[in-house]
Amino acid sequence: MTTRVLRWIAEPILAGLLSLAMLALLLAVSGYPVADSLGALWGGAFGSWSVLASGTLVRATPLLFAGLAVALAFRAGILNIGAEGQLMMGATAATAMAMALPATSGLAGVALALTAGVVAGGLWAAIAGFLKQRFGVLEVISTIMLNVVAVNVTGLLVRGPLQEPTHIFPQSEMLDVALRLPKLVPGTRLHAGVALAVICALALAWFLRATAAGFRLRMTGANARAASSAGGIDVARVSLLAFIASGALAGLGGAVEVTGVTYALYENLSPGYGFTAIAVALLARLNPVSAIGSALVFGALEAGASAMQRDAQVPAGMVEVVEACVILVLVASEWLGGRGGRARSFFWGGPPNTASAESSESLSRTRPTEPTSTYTNRSIITRDDTRSSRRVSS
Repeated sequence: MTTRVLRWIAEPILAGLLSLAMLALLLAVSGYPVADSLGALWGGAFGSWSVLASGTLVRATPLLFAGLAVALAFRAGILNIGAEGQLMMGATAATAMAMALPATSGLAGVALALTAGVVAGGLWAAIAGFLKQRFGVLEVISTIMLNVVAVNVTGLLVRGPLQEPTHIFPQSEMLDVALRLPKLVPGTRLHAGVALAVICALALAWFLRATAAGFRLRMTGANARAASSAGGIDVARVSLLAFIASGALAGLGGAVEVTGVTYALYENLSPGYGFTAIAVALLARLNPVSAIGSALVFGALEAGASAMQRDAQVPAGMVEVVEACVILVLVASEWLGGRGGRARSFFWGGPPNTASAESSESLSRTRPTEPTSTYTNRSIITRDDTRSSRRVSS
């Protein structure tokens, strides 16, 4: 337990240090002043409590929601690349709900707006889930396409039914003060959505580790065939529900962004939170608790990038290059470690084959009258069948 906690703490810190080292190297090669640029980056992310609360933590909040969405889907064996579109649909639904409610609804209205975002994100993800189960459409393709559809639907609505009263700007009307998330610290932009994101991360970690539904989801992601054959798990149902829950988390992130930060819906609401969330989830090894630190690292990089561009005239795009390099290093280290048998998989419980074998053996122990089975990711072969085939060949 102590080792696991240390890993949760150490991995985001190491990733942050690796990011700074890569950025320093890139700045030096590009001819920019390294010390001044890194100083501007640090000042824009952690320079003061106000900067930390209003910049880094606020930037990290949608990344954490979307990162949890990606982590949940990946743990179920679903490659949900659609967090960006699900976040946008959640923001759109929350805005529409808030605009339809009277200002006197107060916190109840905020709760309804957040609920609308959860429902919209879940339903948007359910489209890809239905296409996969009914027609065999790969979720990678469908979710990427749905991202484009979601952005264009949002653009259509902010130029039509949801456009502000003067019909000059492509955005919605500002939300009433009573329909905004309360501030945690007066004088800053730190809102209650930050605490809600942390609570969701802790709740998701508990769900995956301590509930039967979480066990079924993990087993489905580790080896769907073994989960279905030996465990009697309804893989199709578990996968669809995981897809919907993933979209709901991303939709909640969009709703929080509207009610806590922007207070209005516009076309470019998300600067790519849903795509950066994939990096957040991978850096956290799909661990919801580690995702808190992972989102903080990327939130700090994005908040500091703006200050670096403003104060040191360094293109903010360099930070995006560094983020991509960090993910490549992590994936490469996972692959190299896996070849040596030392690394654990992104999926909880070890490398996929090992996790599948362990889960199948534990499940088969509950059925002593049946022959023990060895499961792999591609086939199910009983040991009795293996022995008989050897006798025939001999």
